[in-house]
Amino acid sequence: MANTVNTKGVVAGRLDAEALADNFSDLHPPLDNHEALVAADRCYFCHDAPCTTACPTSIDIPLFIRQIATGTAEAAAKTIFDQNILGGMCARVCPTETLCEEVCVREVAEGKPVLIGKLQRYATDTVMGLGLHPFTRAAETGKSVAVVGAGPAGLAAAHRLATRGHSVVVYDARSKGGGLNEFGIAAYKSVDGFAQAEVEWLLQIGGIEMRYGQALGDHISLENLKVAHDAVFLGVGLGGVNALRAEGGNKGGVYDAVDFISELRQTDDLTALHVGRQVVVIGGGMTAIDAAVQSKLLGAQDVTVAYRRDQSAMGASQFEQDLATSKGVQIIFNAQPVKVHGNGSVTGVEFERTDSSGDDLRPTGETFIINADQVLKAIGQTLEMDAGLELVRGKIVVSADGKTSMDTVWAGGDCSLGGDDLTVTAVAEGRDAAMDIHATLMGKGHKDG
Repeated sequence: MANTVNTKGVVAGRLDAEALADNFSDLHPPLDNHEALVAADRCYFCHDAPCTTACPTSIDIPLFIRQIATGTAEAAAKTIFDQNILGGMCARVCPTETLCEEVCVREVAEGKPVLIGKLQRYATDTVMGLGLHPFTRAAETGKSVAVVGAGPAGLAAAHRLATRGHSVVVYDARSKGGGLNEFGIAAYKSVDGFAQAEVEWLLQIGGIEMRYGQALGDHISLENLKVAHDAVFLGVGLGGVNALRAEGGNKGGVYDAVDFISELRQTDDLTALHVGRQVVVIGGGMTAIDAAVQSKLLGAQDVTVAYRRDQSAMGASQFEQDLATSKGVQIIFNAQPVKVHGNGSVTGVEFERTDSSGDDLRPTGETFIINADQVLKAIGQTLEMDAGLELVRGKIVVSADGKTSMDTVWAGGDCSLGGDDLTVTAVAEGRDAAMDIHATLMGKGHKDG
């Protein structure tokens, strides 16, 4: 008999292929030409626009919206890509509701912002759909730069360096590029293989060689890269996962949420994916929400997100929380896991109520159990690298320009200290580090644009 949402245990095929295809369709369908013009017409084209100030990559948002309004989407895309070469993906995954759109004058006045994210997608999709790449390489400099990690920071750095005429070799441990965009975000945020299409489009600049299956520490070393190249940029992300500090955390049915999401993103057959009937997700960030929502969309009957602090401290935005609850996910705050129950495989998770009203997290002594046959851990990731670099709180210490403690080595993205673990921030850090690398290699005392 076929599996259903009521089938016990962690099983595949709770929903049929048609239902799954509908569930994992595009979260934000693109604007058509008319819709884009209407949305663009709502922009006041503010001078010293707060939306631009709020954008981590400092895109001139009023300018690109005006360009859309005048029927020149190609020019709008160039304005976006000048600042954010991954503007297509960022239009899909960036939390615009807490950045540019939150400070939009129309949001403040009317509670209805200009659709900045959707307009950005409209412009970038237009150019990418035409196969156009609005950049050309400068003359060869004879300099070579190694970029470790083909995620947002690494790709942004590689492209900016290539435009300046440097030869770039990108090393990545996986079999394809994209990093978090390919392996780490919810499938409904990036449909139709967009992450890979974006990588291929970016590589049209030329001068970038991709070498996959090359893990730092296993296949390549930082010292060897420094010898082989004039500079090194590290955009390695956070490959490790924090341990669940709860008794029984190694029982069957306990998974890392990042692995769950990665498997889902890489499958060609959603009906083959296994998911529990009762799923508990531990954590409060975007990964937790993505894992929870996708569990529900795969056919899990009950999905609960448990976060140890109160709602105000939750890393996931209010929009993401609302999305989760709209799909039937329950979110419980001030709940800290203390024990995973089960004989071999998980049957439930015991939590202790916490008090986070002050600066410290305090246990209350009150406990409760949530039944579960699958537990997904989304409690933060760690840096997996020991290359002699200065680290603080498990991340690489960098200057404002991305310089590390080691000569000729820069870093950016999630692996570096000070970021906010957003794709758009990683892009900005990769871009800015690339400009500092360029200035250093060319012997300039300042960074040119």
